[in-house]
Amino acid sequence: MVDRTSGVPVHRQVATDLRKRILAGEYAPGDRLPSERHMVESYGVSRLTVREALNILRTEGVVVTVRGRGVFVRASATIHRLARSRLSPAARAAGRGAFLTEADAHGFTPAVEVAVSFERADERVAGHLGVAPGTEVTVRDRWMRADGVVVQLAVSRLPRRLTRGTRIEEPDAGPGGSYARLVEAGQAIGYFTEDVGSRMPTPDEMSVLRLGPGIPVVTVTRVAHDRDGAALEVNDMVLPAHRYRLSYEFSAE
Repeated sequence: MVDRTSGVPVHRQVATDLRKRILAGEYAPGDRLPSERHMVESYGVSRLTVREALNILRTEGVVVTVRGRGVFVRASATIHRLARSRLSPAARAAGRGAFLTEADAHGFTPAVEVAVSFERADERVAGHLGVAPGTEVTVRDRWMRADGVVVQLAVSRLPRRLTRGTRIEEPDAGPGGSYARLVEAGQAIGYFTEDVGSRMPTPDEMSVLRLGPGIPVVTVTRVAHDRDGAALEVNDMVLPAHRYRLSYEFSAE
Protein backbone atom coordinates (compact mmCIF):
# COMPACT_ATOMS: atom_id res chain seq x y z
CA MET A 1 0.00 0.00 0.00
CA VAL A 2 3.04 2.27 0.32
CA ASP A 3 4.81 3.13 -2.93
CA ARG A 4 8.22 4.59 -2.19
CA THR A 5 8.79 5.44 -5.85
CA SER A 6 5.63 7.55 -6.31
CA GLY A 7 7.09 10.81 -5.13
CA VAL A 8 4.23 11.19 -2.63
CA PRO A 9 5.52 11.40 0.96
CA VAL A 10 4.98 8.09 2.73
CA HIS A 11 3.08 9.61 5.66
CA ARG A 12 0.61 11.16 3.21
CA GLN A 13 0.09 7.79 1.54
CA VAL A 14 -0.70 6.23 4.91
CA ALA A 15 -3.11 9.07 5.75
CA THR A 16 -4.82 8.66 2.35
CA ASP A 17 -5.27 4.91 2.85
CA LEU A 18 -6.71 5.36 6.36
CA ARG A 19 -9.03 8.10 5.12
CA LYS A 20 -10.32 5.85 2.31
CA ARG A 21 -10.98 3.03 4.77
CA ILE A 22 -12.88 5.38 7.06
CA LEU A 23 -14.98 6.76 4.19
CA ALA A 24 -15.68 3.23 2.98
CA GLY A 25 -17.01 2.28 6.42
CA GLU A 26 -14.25 -0.16 7.34
CA TYR A 27 -13.77 2.02 10.41
CA ALA A 28 -17.09 3.50 11.49
CA PRO A 29 -17.64 6.65 13.59
CA GLY A 30 -16.56 5.87 17.14
CA ASP A 31 -14.35 2.91 16.12
CA ARG A 32 -10.81 2.68 17.44
CA LEU A 33 -8.10 2.59 14.78
CA PRO A 34 -5.40 -0.10 14.92
CA SER A 35 -2.54 0.61 17.28
CA GLU A 36 0.57 2.44 16.11
CA ARG A 37 2.50 -0.81 16.41
CA HIS A 38 0.02 -2.62 14.17
CA MET A 39 0.16 0.15 11.54
CA VAL A 40 3.96 0.20 11.62
CA GLU A 41 3.95 -3.51 10.80
CA SER A 42 1.11 -3.46 8.25
CA TYR A 43 2.38 -0.44 6.29
CA GLY A 44 6.08 -1.24 6.71
CA VAL A 45 6.89 2.28 7.90
CA SER A 46 8.36 3.91 10.98
CA ARG A 47 6.39 4.90 14.08
CA LEU A 48 7.17 8.56 13.26
CA THR A 49 5.56 8.13 9.82
CA VAL A 50 2.42 6.68 11.39
CA ARG A 51 2.21 9.56 13.84
CA GLU A 52 2.62 12.11 11.03
CA ALA A 53 -0.20 10.38 9.10
CA LEU A 54 -2.49 10.41 12.12
CA ASN A 55 -1.70 14.07 12.73
CA ILE A 56 -2.96 14.87 9.21
CA LEU A 57 -6.25 13.13 9.97
CA ARG A 58 -6.54 14.89 13.33
CA THR A 59 -6.00 18.26 11.67
CA GLU A 60 -8.73 17.40 9.15
CA GLY A 61 -11.08 16.51 11.99
CA VAL A 62 -11.38 12.90 10.82
CA VAL A 63 -10.02 11.28 14.00
CA VAL A 64 -9.59 12.18 17.64
CA THR A 65 -7.08 10.95 20.21
CA VAL A 66 -8.34 9.82 23.61
CA ARG A 67 -5.49 9.86 26.09
CA GLY A 68 -4.66 6.38 27.32
CA ARG A 69 -7.12 4.71 24.94
CA GLY A 70 -5.99 5.36 21.38
CA VAL A 71 -7.13 7.04 18.18
CA PHE A 72 -10.81 6.94 17.22
CA VAL A 73 -12.84 7.88 14.16
CA ARG A 74 -14.68 11.05 15.08
CA ALA A 75 -18.31 10.38 15.89
CA SER A 76 -20.69 13.00 14.58
CA ALA A 77 -24.35 13.29 15.47
CA THR A 78 -25.74 14.87 12.31
CA ILE A 79 -28.68 17.26 12.60
CA HIS A 80 -30.59 17.56 9.35
CA ARG A 81 -31.53 21.22 8.96
CA LEU A 82 -34.41 21.09 6.47
CA ALA A 83 -35.26 24.62 5.34
CA ARG A 84 -38.66 23.62 3.96
CA SER A 85 -40.29 22.77 7.29
CA ARG A 86 -38.25 24.29 10.11
CA LEU A 87 -39.68 27.83 9.69
CA SER A 88 -43.11 26.90 8.41
CA PRO A 89 -46.33 28.56 9.64
CA ALA A 90 -47.47 25.12 10.79
CA ALA A 91 -44.46 24.79 13.10
CA ARG A 92 -45.10 28.25 14.55
CA ALA A 93 -48.81 27.49 14.99
CA ALA A 94 -47.87 24.33 16.87
CA GLY A 95 -45.78 26.44 19.25
CA ARG A 96 -42.42 25.02 18.12
CA GLY A 97 -39.39 27.08 17.24
CA ALA A 98 -37.01 25.87 14.52
CA PHE A 99 -34.60 24.18 16.93
CA LEU A 100 -37.42 22.34 18.72
CA THR A 101 -38.69 21.16 15.33
CA GLU A 102 -35.25 19.68 14.62
CA ALA A 103 -35.19 18.06 18.07
CA ASP A 104 -38.51 16.33 17.35
CA ALA A 105 -37.16 15.05 14.03
CA HIS A 106 -33.87 13.73 15.44
CA GLY A 107 -34.88 12.59 18.90
CA PHE A 108 -32.45 14.65 20.94
CA THR A 109 -33.26 16.57 24.12
CA PRO A 110 -33.08 20.30 23.36
CA ALA A 111 -32.19 23.14 25.69
CA VAL A 112 -31.76 26.81 24.84
CA GLU A 113 -29.98 29.42 26.95
CA VAL A 114 -31.03 32.97 26.06
CA ALA A 115 -29.62 36.36 27.00
CA VAL A 116 -31.47 39.53 25.94
CA SER A 117 -29.76 42.89 25.59
CA PHE A 118 -30.03 46.12 23.61
CA GLU A 119 -27.47 47.85 21.42
CA ARG A 120 -27.04 50.30 18.57
CA ALA A 121 -26.95 48.79 15.08
CA ASP A 122 -23.56 48.87 13.39
CA GLU A 123 -23.16 49.32 9.64
CA ARG A 124 -23.56 45.62 8.82
CA VAL A 125 -26.66 45.05 10.97
CA ALA A 126 -28.20 48.33 9.81
CA GLY A 127 -27.68 47.25 6.20
CA HIS A 128 -29.45 43.93 6.76
CA LEU A 129 -32.34 45.55 8.62
CA GLY A 130 -32.70 48.56 6.35
CA VAL A 131 -32.33 51.03 9.23
CA ALA A 132 -29.92 53.84 9.96
CA PRO A 133 -26.68 52.96 11.79
CA GLY A 134 -27.12 53.65 15.48
CA THR A 135 -30.77 52.55 15.51
CA GLU A 136 -31.60 50.70 18.72
CA VAL A 137 -32.00 46.96 18.26
CA THR A 138 -33.02 44.12 20.54
CA VAL A 139 -30.44 41.33 20.74
CA ARG A 140 -31.34 37.72 21.52
CA ASP A 141 -28.12 35.74 22.09
CA ARG A 142 -28.72 31.97 22.25
CA TRP A 143 -26.74 28.83 23.02
CA MET A 144 -28.59 25.77 21.73
CA ARG A 145 -27.84 22.36 23.21
CA ALA A 146 -28.63 18.85 22.01
CA ASP A 147 -28.41 16.29 24.82
CA GLY A 148 -26.37 18.78 26.83
CA VAL A 149 -23.85 19.66 24.10
CA VAL A 150 -23.86 23.12 22.50
CA VAL A 151 -24.54 22.55 18.79
CA GLN A 152 -25.51 26.03 17.63
CA LEU A 153 -24.82 29.64 18.47
CA ALA A 154 -27.36 32.19 17.26
CA VAL A 155 -27.64 35.95 17.69
CA SER A 156 -30.85 37.61 16.49
CA ARG A 157 -31.22 41.36 16.14
CA LEU A 158 -34.55 43.12 15.63
CA PRO A 159 -35.41 46.84 15.45
CA ARG A 160 -36.56 47.69 18.94
CA ARG A 161 -39.62 49.49 17.61
CA LEU A 162 -40.94 46.00 16.76
CA THR A 163 -40.19 44.39 20.12
CA ARG A 164 -41.33 46.93 22.72
CA GLY A 165 -44.16 45.55 24.80
CA THR A 166 -43.68 41.98 23.52
CA ARG A 167 -42.14 38.84 25.02
CA ILE A 168 -39.36 39.10 22.46
CA GLU A 169 -37.62 41.28 25.06
CA GLU A 170 -37.80 38.44 27.59
CA PRO A 171 -35.52 35.36 27.58
CA ASP A 172 -38.57 33.12 27.10
CA ALA A 173 -40.36 34.52 24.06
CA GLY A 174 -43.18 32.00 24.48
CA PRO A 175 -44.56 29.23 22.23
CA GLY A 176 -43.36 29.56 18.65
CA GLY A 177 -40.59 31.98 19.61
CA SER A 178 -39.94 35.48 18.29
CA TYR A 179 -41.59 34.90 14.94
CA ALA A 180 -44.89 33.93 16.57
CA ARG A 181 -44.75 37.10 18.67
CA LEU A 182 -44.10 39.23 15.58
CA VAL A 183 -47.13 37.73 13.87
CA GLU A 184 -49.24 38.39 16.96
CA ALA A 185 -48.11 42.03 16.84
CA GLY A 186 -49.30 42.34 13.26
CA GLN A 187 -45.95 41.78 11.53
CA ALA A 188 -46.81 39.07 9.00
CA ILE A 189 -43.71 37.18 7.82
CA GLY A 190 -43.52 37.02 4.05
CA TYR A 191 -40.24 35.24 3.34
CA PHE A 192 -36.72 34.49 4.54
CA THR A 193 -33.32 34.87 2.92
CA GLU A 194 -30.23 32.96 4.03
CA ASP A 195 -26.56 33.47 3.25
CA VAL A 196 -24.42 30.41 4.00
CA GLY A 197 -20.66 30.42 4.42
CA SER A 198 -17.88 28.56 6.21
CA ARG A 199 -14.73 29.43 8.11
CA MET A 200 -12.52 28.19 10.88
CA PRO A 201 -13.88 28.88 14.38
CA THR A 202 -12.62 31.52 16.75
CA PRO A 203 -10.97 30.31 19.98
CA ASP A 204 -14.16 31.11 21.93
CA GLU A 205 -16.29 29.15 19.44
CA MET A 206 -13.91 26.19 19.63
CA SER A 207 -14.31 26.16 23.40
CA VAL A 208 -18.09 26.58 23.55
CA LEU A 209 -18.81 24.15 20.70
CA ARG A 210 -16.13 21.68 21.87
CA LEU A 211 -14.42 21.61 18.49
CA GLY A 212 -11.18 19.79 17.88
CA PRO A 213 -8.45 20.92 15.48
CA GLY A 214 -9.42 21.02 11.83
CA ILE A 215 -13.19 21.31 12.26
CA PRO A 216 -14.71 24.34 10.50
CA VAL A 217 -18.00 26.02 11.27
CA VAL A 218 -20.87 26.81 8.94
CA THR A 219 -22.17 30.35 9.18
CA VAL A 220 -25.77 31.19 8.29
CA THR A 221 -27.11 34.74 8.19
CA ARG A 222 -30.88 34.69 7.91
CA VAL A 223 -33.05 37.76 7.36
CA ALA A 224 -36.81 37.57 7.96
CA HIS A 225 -38.90 39.92 5.79
CA ASP A 226 -42.50 41.01 5.94
CA ARG A 227 -44.79 40.64 2.93
CA ASP A 228 -43.68 44.03 1.58
CA GLY A 229 -40.01 43.07 1.76
CA ALA A 230 -39.08 45.08 4.86
CA ALA A 231 -36.60 43.32 7.17
CA LEU A 232 -37.89 42.24 10.58
CA GLU A 233 -34.88 40.38 11.96
CA VAL A 234 -31.32 39.38 11.14
CA ASN A 235 -30.07 36.16 12.74
CA ASP A 236 -26.39 35.19 12.68
CA MET A 237 -25.84 31.47 13.34
CA VAL A 238 -22.69 29.40 13.84
CA LEU A 239 -22.96 25.62 13.35
CA PRO A 240 -20.26 22.94 13.79
CA ALA A 241 -19.77 21.62 10.26
CA HIS A 242 -19.46 17.97 11.35
CA ARG A 243 -22.80 18.03 13.16
CA TYR A 244 -25.07 19.54 10.51
CA ARG A 245 -26.46 18.73 7.10
CA LEU A 246 -28.27 21.64 5.43
CA SER A 247 -30.99 21.01 2.83
CA TYR A 248 -32.80 23.58 0.71
CA GLU A 249 -35.71 23.34 -1.69
CA PHE A 250 -36.26 25.63 -4.67
CA SER A 251 -39.23 26.13 -6.93
CA ALA A 252 -38.62 25.48 -10.61
CA GLU A 253 -41.20 28.11 -11.61
